[in-house]
Amino acid sequence: MKHLIAPLALCLMLTPLHAQEAAPEGDVDQGFSLMEEGAKLLLRGLMENMEPALDDMGQALTELEPALRELMVMIGDLRNYEAPEKLPNGDIIIRRKPDAPMAKPAPEVPDMSPDADIEL
Repeated sequence: MKHLIAPLALCLMLTPLHAQEAAPEGDVDQGFSLMEEGAKLLLRGLMENMEPALDDMGQALTELEPALRELMVMIGDLRNYEAPEKLPNGDIIIRRKPDAPMAKPAPEVPDMSPDADIEL
């Protein structure tokens, strides 16, 4: 085995090593600017595609706001409840803590739909 090390070392010493030439400074800057431009185009395209969905979601949340407010009043403080528990049949129950204060009754929310009757 020792007789193989000397020729191998001699071959490695005589073989010229070629270093990779450094890229000119302008090429690196151009590469970064192209990547930046590509990222901008990608994000702009995503925003254009998502805009209609975000508008629809905002409109849906506006329509659900009264019901969500009523639900939050009915639930009250979340610290009054135990951790959720999943039953064997797949139901999930969230028990109210025994020492929690009584829940407030849900307030009456007037019907604000366009075809609702207005009391005078």
